[in-house]
Amino acid sequence: MAGVDSRAGTRPWRHDGAHAHPDGSDDLSAGYMLLVVEDDPGDALLVREFLADSDVAARLEVIGTLTDAVRSGHDPDAVLLDLHLPDGDGLDALHQVLTRWPQAAVLVLTGLNDATTATTAVAAGAQDYLVKGQIDGEVLRRTIRYAIHRKRAQVAERSLRDSELQASENARMQRGLLPKPILADPAVRLVSRYVPGRQRALLGGDFYDVVQTGDGAVHAVIGDVSGSGPDEAAMGVALRVGWRTLTLAGVPKTRRMRLLEDVLVAERPHDGMFATVCGARIEPDRSSVVLTSAGHPPPLIVTPGGARPADVHHGLGLGMFPGRGTWQESVLSLPAGAGLLLYTDGAYEGFSADGTRLGEDRFVELAGRLATIPDPVEYLDSLLAAVQKDNGRHSDDTALLYITYA
Repeated sequence: MAGVDSRAGTRPWRHDGAHAHPDGSDDLSAGYMLLVVEDDPGDALLVREFLADSDVAARLEVIGTLTDAVRSGHDPDAVLLDLHLPDGDGLDALHQVLTRWPQAAVLVLTGLNDATTATTAVAAGAQDYLVKGQIDGEVLRRTIRYAIHRKRAQVAERSLRDSELQASENARMQRGLLPKPILADPAVRLVSRYVPGRQRALLGGDFYDVVQTGDGAVHAVIGDVSGSGPDEAAMGVALRVGWRTLTLAGVPKTRRMRLLEDVLVAERPHDGMFATVCGARIEPDRSSVVLTSAGHPPPLIVTPGGARPADVHHGLGLGMFPGRGTWQESVLSLPAGAGLLLYTDGAYEGFSADGTRLGEDRFVELAGRLATIPDPVEYLDSLLAAVQKDNGRHSDDTALLYITYA
């Protein structure tokens, strides 16, 4: 049984005068692309004639062997597959076609005595089957259209399901990567808020963490990896975990910055990535805080009377000039009942609807204006709401960490 020349037949497909092209294809108003894998010239001609009698706009290709079909560069909307080919038979042939064109609707062509095989083929993944000898233009039109629509719906549903599953897995992973503070002192209260710049993300390049060491001191860190994306988020996690490990190991704060920079330089995907970091140690008696900054905005000391930026010595951001940065400790007194607000520049980097930028000064003003709110949760929520109202939408991550104690 020889392969079929797709140029066989001279009858026009439709009454609008569309004819077979010399290259072997038929063009009907640039509609569906149909691939017929059929080695019987008579059966192939019948499919062509019945399709011509229908109103299906399609371009038809006929190939006589399974091997040639699978190797072809065609991207069909539907494949009409004879289940008995010289080089492929039954479900094995169907499997090869389904593997080659997973998004195409596959209809099997079968004889009157192969209805059971055809039913098995549908159960194995074919959209439908056509019994040779029982086909006309209307049956072919309806079967092809329904099969293509069902297949597209299945592909869309599967894509949506896969997207939802991936989103769910990403959300679980990202939640697992958010910090779980190690804090033994019930008098210390932490409130944090995290707003990733990327839509549908839970984690960005900003990071923070809090741990309490055996001497009673409370250590906190906040940082901002340049950029916003999965690479930055991964780096933020690496730096946070590194900071926690170094802190619990008792490594001095300035030494921590050097080692964190080493981690960043070793792990970053490109030389342009850097990070700003601010570390804080609230002494066991809660009367003072020791701050170390690597190019990060200074924390705010919040009292009922307002908020003021801490006076901090700033060193270079991590990774800006590897090996050349130096960092100093700044010791500040904490008024009784004062809170310490650490934040990233996403809190003030956005622009409002009128095009004005919130800016750091206005952010500090907002934080001071709301400082009369005694409840830490209400205070931070009110501050974030005010920031988002004035700050507009932007792509930068935003992290806020508010530490208070009784």
